[in-house]
Amino acid sequence: MHYVAWLIGQGAVPYRDVFDMNLPGVYALHAMVLATLGPGDLGWRLFDLGWLLATATLLFAYCRPLAGPVGGAATALLFSLYHLAGGAWRAGQRDYLLCALLILGVWGVALSWESADALWPLAGAGLVLGAAVTLKPHATLFLAAAAAIVAVGRRRAERSWVAGVGLVLGAGLVAPALVIGWLAWRGGLRAFISVLADYVLPLYGSVDRVNPWRALLFWHVYGWQIFSLLSILAVAGAILSRRPFPIRAGLAVVGAGYGAVHFVGQGKGWEYHLYPLACFLCLLAGAAVGAAASGRLTLGPRVAVASLLAATVIVMGAKGADASRAPWIVAKERTVTALAEDLRALPSRGQTVQVMDTTAGGIHALFRLGLRQPTRFMYDFHFFHDESDPRIQALRAEFARGLALGRPAAIVVMRDSWPALSYDRLARFPEVERLLADRYTLAREGDGYRIYAKRSDS
Repeated sequence: MHYVAWLIGQGAVPYRDVFDMNLPGVYALHAMVLATLGPGDLGWRLFDLGWLLATATLLFAYCRPLAGPVGGAATALLFSLYHLAGGAWRAGQRDYLLCALLILGVWGVALSWESADALWPLAGAGLVLGAAVTLKPHATLFLAAAAAIVAVGRRRAERSWVAGVGLVLGAGLVAPALVIGWLAWRGGLRAFISVLADYVLPLYGSVDRVNPWRALLFWHVYGWQIFSLLSILAVAGAILSRRPFPIRAGLAVVGAGYGAVHFVGQGKGWEYHLYPLACFLCLLAGAAVGAAASGRLTLGPRVAVASLLAATVIVMGAKGADASRAPWIVAKERTVTALAEDLRALPSRGQTVQVMDTTAGGIHALFRLGLRQPTRFMYDFHFFHDESDPRIQALRAEFARGLALGRPAAIVVMRDSWPALSYDRLARFPEVERLLADRYTLAREGDGYRIYAKRSDS
């Protein structure tokens, strides 16, 4: 996403010149980081830790009226440990960034409910949840759920539910409207609609779908242990919340339900899709800790809550220790550095370089070198699923045509892609395989990549 933001800064039009599945709010965020903290890993990590501090502070402030200062501190601590235990690769993931906006949204709804159904907090809730939608479209469900809760609350208070719901939804449209206006101004709105309607909705959502709960159980180291412990604490927090059942606890339960839908609905089973669920489970777990610290419980339940909290912290610590030693991160850094050096050695000044990559490091190398591509395709996985579909065939034809006309100085094929792995995938794309054979020569084979350099007679 740093690379996309850099391309846009260089004059590229989103979606028209860069084919990507993400929403424009992600580009704006990365552009902000590039402009303020620079392009390096240190700047991104500082941004990530700053966002974590802000999210933990919001969780503490939201949870304190519900569970006291100890419960609020437990919530902030658990979420911070959960994020840090994921390792460097989870820094700045969109689903993680979403959490702060979701907490701000439910906070606005809670404040309205607690203050005689005041309208002003609802405007703020709608604004931040609308901003969340520009990062992940799934947040639309959360915005709708917030509006429904507002309707219930205002009917309970015998006030007009239309005003409250209208304010939430109206404010929720502000950020998406600004983004759409910006896209239209830049000339990318038609391309955005095309990518969304012709690729993302009908095709991308079904790529490599798995049973996400099975993925959590078998793929993610310590994942099922962490979520089992958090879920037990969360259930305890919901049960132990003071009566009558407080709106903040109820909103946290709704948030956890949304988090489960957020994870299952995406269908990929990827670890970072669990962030909203983890966030609201941590909030409810903090409510359990707060109840135990308040002295309202007998010794047995207090010991049980303390034991669960300790076990959760220990398991998160073990996961963090594993993540800090992840060999694949070191291997990817070596690949990116080696590829950048090999590309730097090619006589490609002023020319373009195309990568066939997903997340194996080719895009990162182009970003380091400030190289652009002759086509709008950063990733190549689009070409290797639903291959008989006319829309995929059209993307393939556009890519092959762009390579032939753009005549890049080099074409880099990364070995590891998704969902089709290895160099053998080129055999499934004969137009590109033929172009490489006719106009390019294998100039370098590194660890995880091949560089095909344009022949002088091409």
